[in-house]
Amino acid sequence: MSETYFGRVITAMVTPFTVEGQVNYGMVEKLADYLVTHGSDGIVVCGTTGESPTLSWQEEYELFSIVKKAVNGRGKVIAGTGSNSTSEAIEATQQAAKLGLDGSLQVVPYYNKPPQEGLYEHFRAIAKACPDLPVMLYNIPGRTGQNMTPETIIKLAAVDNIVAVKEASGNLEQTCKIYCHTPENFAIYSGDDFLTLPLMTCGAVGVVSVASHLVGEEIQGMIQAFLTGDAAKAIEINLKLFPLFKGLFCATNPIPIKAALNLVGWEVGGLRLPLCSLSPELEEGLAKIMQELALI
Repeated sequence: MSETYFGRVITAMVTPFTVEGQVNYGMVEKLADYLVTHGSDGIVVCGTTGESPTLSWQEEYELFSIVKKAVNGRGKVIAGTGSNSTSEAIEATQQAAKLGLDGSLQVVPYYNKPPQEGLYEHFRAIAKACPDLPVMLYNIPGRTGQNMTPETIIKLAAVDNIVAVKEASGNLEQTCKIYCHTPENFAIYSGDDFLTLPLMTCGAVGVVSVASHLVGEEIQGMIQAFLTGDAAKAIEINLKLFPLFKGLFCATNPIPIKAALNLVGWEVGGLRLPLCSLSPELEEGLAKIMQELALI
């Protein structure tokens, strides 16, 4: 398996809702089609940005099927099937495999805060239960309450179908350590748009992105410029997009990106409680950034 099995730009896709708060499956299909024709090599379905905590498993399985059909082989479809219950994560991941998805995103268990050995056994059990489905680990200590150490990630990289990690710790030293001590075909992805370029200098291959809903082709261009040795061009694009990268995190993700998509005409609806709409003041600031980039 190559280090770019999942591609370079993977969009962590929002879950569109109707005004009644139901999943808008028609809009899901349209958005998925748009993303893979505008810079995205793959899509994460039902991750953090997809509001997985407030989706039922049945809704998630339906979303997996619809996005897989909409993408139609034009990119990888990765199922967010992580849980803080190992048995639930295994069941959901097995279902994703049956539905023909291309991979699974497994977040560090949250709330119960297992020790590092527990994390290792958790992810190993999931991978072993679905040996034919590639697994991407997801380290996001700001949400889960703890950091998965480089040593644990390095140990997990020896499991055959654990092929990547989404690193959202914001720690460049950690990324360097993972890169130096994992197999060549183990892929590191930035979990933060604004750190994509810095992490690529530490060995990352791409990004699991939120901003790619809006500027996927530009992010793809930045990465390709870096890979072809045009650092100046990559830096130029990064600095141009940096205000947007930060603006999309002016409040808890995915609140700002849903507001932004609605502003550009994608009727993705609101959010399920306990998340709520972006404040008028923050939306005004986000709109100004988008206007400066000619997005609206």
